[in-house]
Amino acid sequence: MVCRTRRAASEIDKPTVLFFYQGVRLAAHPGPGSGKRGKRAGRERLRATFGENVDIEVLGALSVHENGVSITLTAPKPRQVLALLALHADHAVPVAALIEELWEQNPPRSARTTLQTYVLQLRELIGVALACGENERCTSKDILATVPGGYRLETRGGSVDYREFERRAGAGYRAMDADDYQGAARRLADALSLWTGPALTDVQAGSRIETEVRRLEELRLCALDQRIEADLRLGRHRELLSELTVLVKQYRLHESLHGQLMLALHRSGRRGEALNVYQRLRTMLVSELGLEPSAALSRLQRSILMAHPESAAPPKATFPVTAPAGAGGGRLVARTN
Repeated sequence: MVCRTRRAASEIDKPTVLFFYQGVRLAAHPGPGSGKRGKRAGRERLRATFGENVDIEVLGALSVHENGVSITLTAPKPRQVLALLALHADHAVPVAALIEELWEQNPPRSARTTLQTYVLQLRELIGVALACGENERCTSKDILATVPGGYRLETRGGSVDYREFERRAGAGYRAMDADDYQGAARRLADALSLWTGPALTDVQAGSRIETEVRRLEELRLCALDQRIEADLRLGRHRELLSELTVLVKQYRLHESLHGQLMLALHRSGRRGEALNVYQRLRTMLVSELGLEPSAALSRLQRSILMAHPESAAPPKATFPVTAPAGAGGGRLVARTN
């Protein structure tokens, strides 16, 4: 799709955008300066011209819909192809990357031909979905496009849940930076509500998808960490106890979550339990990784030893986050201020 901008003499402050698709002029709509209403109107014009957009969900089970109809294949390998294309929606995915995802370093001689068969199966499903609409201009090859060296899944402005998650989480982080803890807690909870389970939980993942799944999981943990931090700053320590107790069992070596549980227990008058959390984590870190707890977590432990239950922990801290079991051995720094 080619986007061209022009300005009328009488509307110098209102840029107009003309959309062209395969040489066909679409309706014009106000440009970026006109705000959300203009963008929404533009998407509606695209739908009117080329049918419904492609909607993608990967934050849980894989779900891809075109024209309101599922185009999610059930066979494992074609499903892998769709998942990798969905993770890079609107961007080209090289054939070599798709082959590596499907067969790692041992592709069969017929790998390219087999991949083309999977693409054909996807396009057949897309064609069925398009047939349910009234639009006849758009074809399955417009949705799953062949590009130099690979393929691209076109969303045409449809919803992509992981991008929406990043947008909402970003708003939450900005609220945290502005000390708007109420707004941060709300926005980050809104972002996390998009998750319905582990990313692509029903997809047989190769190395490329596994890498993206780990990246998304780290983004989710970062948003979760900051949402809990916002709730702690709002004095919701008692409400957090049950959630944090479950989380530290799920992420056994995650220092930030353990530190937040220690703080919530400490503020709830359960000082001994807070210190026990530290000792259990220290034992696991030393025995499994040969590491002592971070300086920040050790300072928190010392402050709990010396403080009264009702007192607050140091106002600003940064806990290293030890990667969850099975997700690599290094430590990542998670902001908790």
